[in-house]
Amino acid sequence: MHKIWEKDLLYTILRPYVDACTRHSYNKPQVIGKLPEEGAVIIAPNHTSTLMDALVILRTRKSPTVFGARADIFAKPVVARILRFLRILPLARLRDGSQNVLKNLETFEVIDDVLENGVPFCLFPEGKHRPMHSLLPIGKGIARIAFASAAKRQTYVVPTGIEHGSFFRYRYPCTVKFGEPIDVNAFLKAHEGCSEGETFMAFRKELGRQIKPLITYIPDDENYEAAWSAVKPVRKPQPLAAVPLAPLFLLAALLCLPMWVTAEVLCRKAKDHAWNNTIRYGVKLLLTPVMLLFWVLVMPGWWKLLVGVLFLFSYSFFYDWLNLTPSRGTEAE
Repeated sequence: MHKIWEKDLLYTILRPYVDACTRHSYNKPQVIGKLPEEGAVIIAPNHTSTLMDALVILRTRKSPTVFGARADIFAKPVVARILRFLRILPLARLRDGSQNVLKNLETFEVIDDVLENGVPFCLFPEGKHRPMHSLLPIGKGIARIAFASAAKRQTYVVPTGIEHGSFFRYRYPCTVKFGEPIDVNAFLKAHEGCSEGETFMAFRKELGRQIKPLITYIPDDENYEAAWSAVKPVRKPQPLAAVPLAPLFLLAALLCLPMWVTAEVLCRKAKDHAWNNTIRYGVKLLLTPVMLLFWVLVMPGWWKLLVGVLFLFSYSFFYDWLNLTPSRGTEAE
């Protein structure tokens, strides 16, 4: 069977397009810091924006990265095959039942093979996404994987912060910050006299402590809303800037009409609005080739080239223009 970390021709062909769609989902995406060049590398980011978090991590490097995700999304065989093609592995939680948790043993073997072959593994250690400027307790899974790897090779866990300008509005800035790597081998040596439980707990606390400075961290307590209101950037609408761009906005809206209507209808139906930007990204990814082909076939002569180029920027410009204007409805942040 083809190993998940090995080169795949179709994946290699599609990867630049996927990265381009990720890039154009954000205004001014940034990457600060870098990963270790030697040893086994485990990337440990905070998790606030569903699939978009994985996509922005993927885009930070041209080489492959393998990801871990909660096992319940692998329930359907077709979905499971697609996720494996995307280099995503299932990891069950205690809430998924003991039978499913036992399957993690097979996944741990695959992860070990990934790390042995110099491919980074990314796991969101909180275990679930949450659109808040805070951090959930770090789970045991990442410590288990890191300790098992350190028993065989030099291993680093890289605390990572993903800072989204907005959890719910498309085309806002995004910054990925790689922190100082945690040398897992040195950590275990420093805790040789501790029990297994104490070592696990100490590592989880240390990882959480190092992630917090990489994000806008606010304790999740009764004072969260007041604290966030005091530090959040004030977003000022720019209607004067939007006015001269209105003709271009109308053209962009026309060119990408089926795409943004589809995206916004799906967003309104989503029960968890943290998925909104993932939905908009998915619509862009899937419908851009279809719409581009449509406009090329419909337009006559040299208009094909002009309209085709304008269309490629229309979806992004449509949301950029909306971000210049006052918010529609309530911004959930």
